[in-house]
Amino acid sequence: MTEEEILNTLDNSNDGYYRSFVELGHVYSYLIDTRLNVFGNDHKHWAIAVERLGYNPRAGTIILEIHYYGNCLINLEHYNKRPTSTYDVFPIDEENFNETIEDEILKPDAKFWLVKGQQVALSHHAPDYKNAGIELKAYTPNEIRAEEAGRLAILKNRELFRATDKELYKSIPTDLKKILVLDEWFHKDFPLEIRPTMSDEQLRKTYELNKNGLDGMSFERFAQTIQLQEVLNDQSGREIWEHNRPSAYETWPLLAKVIVTKDPKQYQPTLKANTHWANWPESGSM
Repeated sequence: MTEEEILNTLDNSNDGYYRSFVELGHVYSYLIDTRLNVFGNDHKHWAIAVERLGYNPRAGTIILEIHYYGNCLINLEHYNKRPTSTYDVFPIDEENFNETIEDEILKPDAKFWLVKGQQVALSHHAPDYKNAGIELKAYTPNEIRAEEAGRLAILKNRELFRATDKELYKSIPTDLKKILVLDEWFHKDFPLEIRPTMSDEQLRKTYELNKNGLDGMSFERFAQTIQLQEVLNDQSGREIWEHNRPSAYETWPLLAKVIVTKDPKQYQPTLKANTHWANWPESGSM
């Protein structure tokens, strides 16, 4: 396990199908909260679990997405027979949430959300939101949107909305220990669009025909190389790769160093954290 191997895994987290790098500014989901968990053990195994809590109007609820990266992941979710990098948790009771929200707006008589069996009070008092730095987008008087209610509710109940260890370890072997937990960090979305031009079968055949001249390159690395070549042929993709891939800025190289050394003190960032929802106004914009 090397820092280079860890960063290579993160840089190649978008596979063109259902695995991707966590996107805080996702246009289909209003960002509410984030957390980053780093795991490792003495057997060169590592994992990162990034939590993204957001309100998704299309799904009609608040979803806690757990995004997994690592070299030893287990029990990954699958879609169309392909592995995904995300596991969705629904912290709020579905029936209760539906009783409190109508057309993405908090109902006037909504008093609480039932979060993991506990009641979390909801506020209809505009100054509460203002004091918390939440600017209401009210289009009609006294209107409070679901994501705004969530952003206020989480302030006094953060742990209830975050993943439990059982949820985090859903796809992480239990012999990995938690090394570092970050409530904030400097982040860049990495929306690299990969459009595979070769099927898995074609890639495998091409690899088998050429592997004797590949100096021991693994099939996985070969497939990543082909994908990268296609990305770099596109101007937009090339710019995203150069500036937004995880290894291109300090956050993830520092975390790779933490994993290799198992020393959380190696994480000494110089870039200002930007994972607060206020820094991602495009989230939920569609």
